[in-house]
Amino acid sequence: MSRIYELMAPAGYFPMLVAAVKAGADAVYFGLNDYSMRASSKNFSISDLDEMREISRSGNRDVMLYLTLNTIIYDNEIEKLNEILNQVKDKVDAVICWDHAVMTQCREIGIPFFISTQASVANVSAARFYKQLGAQRVVLARELSLSQIAPISKEIEVECFVHGAMCVAISGRCFMSQFTSEKSANRGECHQNCRRSYTITDSSGNELELENSRVMSAKDLCTLHLIPLMKKAGVTSYKIEGRGRDPRYVDTVTRAYRKALDEDLTEEEIKELIFELKKVFNRSFSNGFYLGEPSAEDFSKAENNEATEIKTYIGKIINYYSKPQVASIQLVADLRIGDEIVIIGNKTGIERITVSSMQKEHSEVSSASKGDEIGIQIDNVRRNDEVYLIQQK
Repeated sequence: MSRIYELMAPAGYFPMLVAAVKAGADAVYFGLNDYSMRASSKNFSISDLDEMREISRSGNRDVMLYLTLNTIIYDNEIEKLNEILNQVKDKVDAVICWDHAVMTQCREIGIPFFISTQASVANVSAARFYKQLGAQRVVLARELSLSQIAPISKEIEVECFVHGAMCVAISGRCFMSQFTSEKSANRGECHQNCRRSYTITDSSGNELELENSRVMSAKDLCTLHLIPLMKKAGVTSYKIEGRGRDPRYVDTVTRAYRKALDEDLTEEEIKELIFELKKVFNRSFSNGFYLGEPSAEDFSKAENNEATEIKTYIGKIINYYSKPQVASIQLVADLRIGDEIVIIGNKTGIERITVSSMQKEHSEVSSASKGDEIGIQIDNVRRNDEVYLIQQK
């Protein structure tokens, strides 16, 4: 990594990885099919790693690949865990973990490792402890203020979340999902009980009147305006949450934070970037704990997603002609001149355009209907890429 500050983006599957690299990420973090904190994400297989490395080095880039193995490990899983680590040791740049079984094996075979936020590192002594065990970096507990982060960053390299979902519980200490569904959040199977609506009744059956039935759903973290303060606090790596999101989210958020890390943004420029961030998945935004304890205003009232735009599947690329740079699209919904579309694929990542012209049966048309095959001019897409229409909510 050539930059002083590292921007790290999530990758749940290939289109997200490509989107992150193209948008300017310095590193991506991802999970395999086993021992990932995002068991519900598509994730990658060990056989994908060579292709992932090729993508990470495309366009004269050298994007770091960080493997997350940050769940609890049981005795009967140690042998399989060690097999995985031996297979990936020359294919990843570091492992993000918190179980000592993972740390021990990484240390024995020479894989750099970082301590996951699941370990709830919240003080200098804990940071020193993990440093003595061989950790190169700690992903700090999300419950720390910038003033608490500063002394820790003097002891060891520090990684902090800058954008995305916030857990209502202390990092790595939530047991609601295990209690209600026997699906452990610490095994990557969180059922997100905190995001649900609740009715509260007393012992007599009287229902309490609530202003907001989502009493545990935290707003998303957004720190675009805090980046200079985070730099001053000594944060090295700036991490975007969202392995379960889509390539459009990764592209939009990564581009915004790339700009924030590289430039001294004005207040107006920050507002413009936040306007863009609101177009993709969000539960409204909060400072998290960085400026102090959150308040009641830091809880979301959203039913699910407050994104100002929606993405609807409308077809796929059935052919691409590279010389004239024309894509042939088989539509399953209507499309008009002036519509904004995104095209997503394993090699493409994400491409976005506003349709300025299109052809049907070699004639220019202003609109097309479900079932039509149309041609549009666009760079860098491939057969079987998916096409989505972007609309205001």
